[in-house]
Amino acid sequence: MSKVNTVSNLNVAPIVIDIMLIALMGYVSYFFRFGEFVLPPYYHLFIFSASLITGLIFAVFNSYPDGESRFIKIFIYFFSRVILAFSIFMMLLVFLKVTQLYSRLWLAGWIVLSFSILIIIHFTYHQLIATLQASGKMMSDVLIIYNTKQGCQTLKNVETAGYRIRQEIDLQSDILEGQNLAVRVENSGVPEVWISMPFSDFASVDKITYELRHTLVNIRFIPQFDDARLLKHRISYLNSQYTIDLSYTPLDGFNRSVKRLEDLILATLIGISVIPVCLVIALAIRLSSKGPVLFKQKRHGMGGEKITVYKFRSMEVHSEEGGVLTQAQDGDSRVSPLGRFLRRSSLDELPQFFNVLQGRMSIVGPRPHALVHNEYYKDLVESYMWRHKVKPGITGWAQINGYRGRTDTLEKMSQRVEHDLWYINNWSLYLDLKIILISCYKGFFHKNSC
Repeated sequence: MSKVNTVSNLNVAPIVIDIMLIALMGYVSYFFRFGEFVLPPYYHLFIFSASLITGLIFAVFNSYPDGESRFIKIFIYFFSRVILAFSIFMMLLVFLKVTQLYSRLWLAGWIVLSFSILIIIHFTYHQLIATLQASGKMMSDVLIIYNTKQGCQTLKNVETAGYRIRQEIDLQSDILEGQNLAVRVENSGVPEVWISMPFSDFASVDKITYELRHTLVNIRFIPQFDDARLLKHRISYLNSQYTIDLSYTPLDGFNRSVKRLEDLILATLIGISVIPVCLVIALAIRLSSKGPVLFKQKRHGMGGEKITVYKFRSMEVHSEEGGVLTQAQDGDSRVSPLGRFLRRSSLDELPQFFNVLQGRMSIVGPRPHALVHNEYYKDLVESYMWRHKVKPGITGWAQINGYRGRTDTLEKMSQRVEHDLWYINNWSLYLDLKIILISCYKGFFHKNSC
């Protein structure tokens, strides 16, 4: 679905409450810093403006975590958005050359207090709702209608916290005539009706909707498993006709510029900070084995363009015949002791931040595969080459979900590609920041490399 639909369905009330909480924390932080609540006018302006920008970020970048969200999801959600919002506002202050007017300790305290209060309140609220629903309270009853076993299973899989299936109608055995359906729905007292049928039988859905036209229940159509794949793509409007964009990515136009700016800022900051580490690694490689410090290999970039990708050399210098490329195995004798450490810690990939600054790669995206692997897998894995609709990345959605390192089976590669395509179809700045944070958290010393 498009981002417009996501934002339009967002409940405004929690955003307004969060804006008020953030503003309040600005005043609390000022009291902690200066011991009084009498603020200069420009502090009031700062608090008001930054709070509104944060609320705008909440509204634009995806909906709030749902009631089943775990603590880590809530943490990442608010951490990324609060940091982004305050960073945008601080860039504005730098541009206006007024940063000297504000206390850095006050600002740091405000950010920490805002982030902490949002986490505590939202997590406590979700836990309270979950406890009430587990005890049978705050539940919404639904009536489900289906005509296949798959449809029945789909609806029961959708049943989640907050919803309870009160009645079922199986159209294979239950024949509904005239106003019978409307009467049954009204007598059931349910506020919602869920329907799941194949797209090929959509005439039945129209008939059910027509028969319920005089009721006030909410009607939801839930696609069956096979059909649902089609609706994972964006629905757009083209010359008075709805279209399903089967190979669309949000990373076009303005969003592509946003991602490029993200890459330039983060790659510059990270690149500068890791220069001492890179110098130590380069010296260690030079002293421990003969050969170049960097390993250069051609990979496919965005649009299938061939690019040169850099890594610290982790293998002894060797050659393979006939264009064959053998992936490193556990205990591979070609991998040096130092190289094994570099691979397990992902330090061998640090030179790829230079690829990012060049514009050939992104920090987050599908990992680039060797050319021979692309030729091999493109006919075996469905939509494999769609990975190249965006720039390859140093880390990605597949990597943080366990599909990194060696891909020695078709199943592993298929799962990696499925995760890569999901990332391409669902890109957002928030998703990038989430992947980067998780990569930093569990990206070192992984067990899936050699």
